[in-house]
Amino acid sequence: MAGARGAGRAAATGARPGKRPRGPEPEPEPEPEELSLACAPAPSLQDGSDSGLSESEESVFSGLEDSGSDSSEDDPAESEDGVNSDEGHSGMEKTTGQQVQAGTPSPRTEAASVQGREEYAEDSSDEEDIRNTVGNVPLEWYDDFPHVGYDLDGRRIYKPLRTRDELDQFLDKMDNPDYWRTVQDRMTGHDVRLTDEQVALVRRLQRGQFGDRSFDPYEPAVDFFSGDLMIHPVTNRPADKRSFIPSLVEKEKVSRMVHAIKMGWIQPHRPRDRTPSFYDLWAQEDPDAVLGRHKMHVPAPKLALPGHAESYNPPPEYLPSEEERLAWQQQELGERKLNFLPRKFPSLRAVPAYGRFIQERFERCLDLYLCPRQRKMRVNVDPEDLIPKLPRPRDLQPFPTCQALVYRGHSDLVRCLSVSPDGQWLASGSDDGSVRLWEVVTARCMRTVPVGGVVRSVAWNPHPTICLVAVAVEDSVLLLNPALGDRLVVSGTDQLLSAFVPPEEPAVQPARWLEASEDERQGGLRLRICHGKPVTQVTWHGRGDYMAVVLAAAGHTQVLIHQLSRHRSQSPFRRSHGQVQRVAFHPLRPFLLVASQRSVRLYHLLRQELTKKLRPNCKWVSSLAVHPAGDNVICGSYDSKLVWFDLDLSCEPYRVLRHHKKALRAVAFHTRYPLFASGSDDGSIIVCHGMVYNDLLQNPLLVPVKVLRGHVLTRDLGVLDVAFHPTQPWVFSSGADGTVRLFT
Repeated sequence: MAGARGAGRAAATGARPGKRPRGPEPEPEPEPEELSLACAPAPSLQDGSDSGLSESEESVFSGLEDSGSDSSEDDPAESEDGVNSDEGHSGMEKTTGQQVQAGTPSPRTEAASVQGREEYAEDSSDEEDIRNTVGNVPLEWYDDFPHVGYDLDGRRIYKPLRTRDELDQFLDKMDNPDYWRTVQDRMTGHDVRLTDEQVALVRRLQRGQFGDRSFDPYEPAVDFFSGDLMIHPVTNRPADKRSFIPSLVEKEKVSRMVHAIKMGWIQPHRPRDRTPSFYDLWAQEDPDAVLGRHKMHVPAPKLALPGHAESYNPPPEYLPSEEERLAWQQQELGERKLNFLPRKFPSLRAVPAYGRFIQERFERCLDLYLCPRQRKMRVNVDPEDLIPKLPRPRDLQPFPTCQALVYRGHSDLVRCLSVSPDGQWLASGSDDGSVRLWEVVTARCMRTVPVGGVVRSVAWNPHPTICLVAVAVEDSVLLLNPALGDRLVVSGTDQLLSAFVPPEEPAVQPARWLEASEDERQGGLRLRICHGKPVTQVTWHGRGDYMAVVLAAAGHTQVLIHQLSRHRSQSPFRRSHGQVQRVAFHPLRPFLLVASQRSVRLYHLLRQELTKKLRPNCKWVSSLAVHPAGDNVICGSYDSKLVWFDLDLSCEPYRVLRHHKKALRAVAFHTRYPLFASGSDDGSIIVCHGMVYNDLLQNPLLVPVKVLRGHVLTRDLGVLDVAFHPTQPWVFSSGADGTVRLFT
């Protein structure tokens, strides 16, 4: 049946009257009497209208498109229509044969008659348009549904059945000569055959041409107004009156601009700078960005720079001898210092090619490829941020800045000095065996007291109503009344010493108290405290009644405390913790600070217990001083360190200052001003600003403000002792050159 249907269709196609012939065959002119014969079989065409028209013409006439469904599951009625169509085809063939026998008319005339007859027969306004009425929406929304929209009555418009597989598409591609111009309409799902005009339009657009074939993009432009001067004007209208009268609006604008220029609101145009300007392309890049331009760059390992041995004309000492050449050849590759033997050539043109060039290049490439690279995260720190923000020295005045007076008179080095509580007198002890008493303001020596030995320490009694000077000479402490200043104070001191009544049974004491003889009293000596060992230091308590003495001996009796009013001495310690260097009384509390070589111990005298142990981290402590407020301690050492302790903070040093070049001999605090000073064997005195705040949360401010020089180095010794004036920002210093100097 399919074969018969196909044969019938082929025959019908070959004899279809409405189809134009493919080739340009000449059309015979019809005769008038044959036109009636040509029009006679028209009813047969009406019966077989499906076969008498081409598919494209049918779609044009009816407004419908072929669904393209070649489903094998056709209705029985459709098969019956196929039989009728076959019969129609056979009838069509017969009719065509009769037309040919009678004389074939023009196909164009026949097609026109058929088209004119069938155009309105197929058109009906009552037919439903089954094309897509869903509108301009994506058809992907209807992928999962069997319909593609709705008609006017709300019934679904189902998709055309497309059951063709790839094999059917391939056969269609092979059989259908119009397959190349057939496209699928996405809105309806039907296949549309492009006309020749549409194909030509697509090809013009693909070539980048205009869609309209008649458009000429290169036609010459027509100027509406020419540049030639014409005789007659465009308009002959006379000028207005307002063109001759000054405009009030422009006058107001000009006055506003003049006022703005006078007020400086409008600046005149500056002449342009004709010099070329260059811009930094990377100026706006953030250097701290993680994905910066060169942030992750890791430099390659650098090659060693060539030396003299690589030269083509090296010095003679770089040329190896025959023995060195043989030894180099016998060494392993990894043991050779050089990968080549230096050679000498007369000129650079005589140098041959390097034999290991490719090998060394390959090893270099391996180094670049296999070298483990590590990014070094460099901390970008501004050097200015590392320097502590210290105030300027001139903002911390007053402090001593220059040398004012020199006290001359000692013939040997001056080891110690002390200032009276009122600041009027100065006592100094020297190795020449004398104690000199000076007037501070005039540098005049008021008295010279010979003591018959090396003076190790001098201490003026801090009580203002007692005029006494304690002098440590050899193994005794001498109490001198210098008889300077107020006579009432001098006489009151003698009455205090003479008021003591010795007990009937003297107690056993570590020291002996001896009254001075008449001759010694004439020289100013009042008491002599004898110890069995050499005395290195003597210091007074703040109230002036107690006195601490350091002895140069081993054992627990290195430190003794004497009471002046009762002539009593006692040893506060039962055992020793090393060689004691210095002692000092706390200015406010019953504490005694004892400095040994490696540590400073703080003892509570009433409780008789160790309160705190300070670790200065020095090799040998040489001097000690306590702040007038009592919460801070400084100590100097022979390894040129000055250590500041904050007793409320820690047992470790708060700050270690290394300003001196040589050993520190003495340190001192000022009683009123925030100053402290240190003297060293380098011959300098460094004055520092040491502000201690009442706020416990704020650390002390330590700023070195001045370096004072003036002493001459003698026997590799410089400044031996330092003391501040009690009321003025002055500092005294004694040196190995036998002088005492005042800096103000």
